[in-house]
Amino acid sequence: MAALPLLAAEKVEAIEWSFDALFKTRNIPNWFVDLLRTYSQGQALIGHGIFFSLFSGRWSPEQQQWLNHLKRITKEFNFEHITEHFGFMTGKNFHQGAPISVPYNERTLALGQDRLKRMYEACQRPVGLENLAIAYSTAEVQQHGEFLEALLSPINGFIILDLHNFYCHLHNFEENFDRLIQSYPVHMVREIHISGGSWQNSEWFDDKKVRRDTHDDGVPEIVFELLEKVIPLCPNLKYVVLEQLGTGLKTDGQKTRFQKDFLRMDEIVQPSIPHKKTQNDFLPKQKIKFDEIVEDEVFHQQQMQLSAILENAVDAASAEKLLMNSALAKTDWKVEEWKTHMLDAVIQIAQQWKKGFQSPAN
Repeated sequence: MAALPLLAAEKVEAIEWSFDALFKTRNIPNWFVDLLRTYSQGQALIGHGIFFSLFSGRWSPEQQQWLNHLKRITKEFNFEHITEHFGFMTGKNFHQGAPISVPYNERTLALGQDRLKRMYEACQRPVGLENLAIAYSTAEVQQHGEFLEALLSPINGFIILDLHNFYCHLHNFEENFDRLIQSYPVHMVREIHISGGSWQNSEWFDDKKVRRDTHDDGVPEIVFELLEKVIPLCPNLKYVVLEQLGTGLKTDGQKTRFQKDFLRMDEIVQPSIPHKKTQNDFLPKQKIKFDEIVEDEVFHQQQMQLSAILENAVDAASAEKLLMNSALAKTDWKVEEWKTHMLDAVIQIAQQWKKGFQSPAN
């Protein structure tokens, strides 16, 4: 209902579908399928995944099912590209748990590159990753762009630059925009996300609040300012997407705000992107070669231990003690460097998600 006036006015030039998020929906309405087909036939449908769990150390039957599903729907719908979230899913069930970051090392690089190749094999479309929304340390934030580039390069993949996620890092780690954007391979950005979020109180963040990427509110002014700054830096940008969850679109005021946010985004985008000729199709430059599925049992056990701590800790202080006495201590996880206010935020996310999928927010 919030988007209907924009669709009726033919303002929406493309739509992004989280194609693996309908597992609870038994009967998909015909109008929704018709909408997908309309944009698919117009070469204006893009796919966004949530549950593949790119960095899981142990390959699971659910990951194979996810790839099989991807292969089926890309035969039914003509996606312009397919993307996933950075991280791995906590929790014992595939649809339970939160998306959590990983260390940046050769082991995780091998895992991620293997999974991205399998995504491309399944969909035969350009494949991309979204930058993470929540991190543990300043070093992790500053190295994220470089790691994304290394992950995606073997398949000539691309980046979704989520500007609200980027804003979360600017605020939560008191980062400088110019310095942080220079650490990203902006020539690999094919898509941008903008959205809103929420504030989380924190007793560990110098009386400041932690910014969360919850997708349940309107787009803040600073994200529009970031959009204006970033567009000229991205020579291969093709799509800008406004995200908001239905839980934040219940009142007439919320729906009106969503429409105004879209029109504001459109005003920023129209003078530049529709007239831009991109130079990279983001398809692999050479045939993808596969070996055996990459797995890392030690890393898997570390992930399971981390998940258990995050999902059951009483608070951040107790979680820190558990981490220091866990298999993650003095490893590439670098738990000794994690910011307490961010650990607190991750705990709240993990405990929100552990009873089942809540939203694609990080």
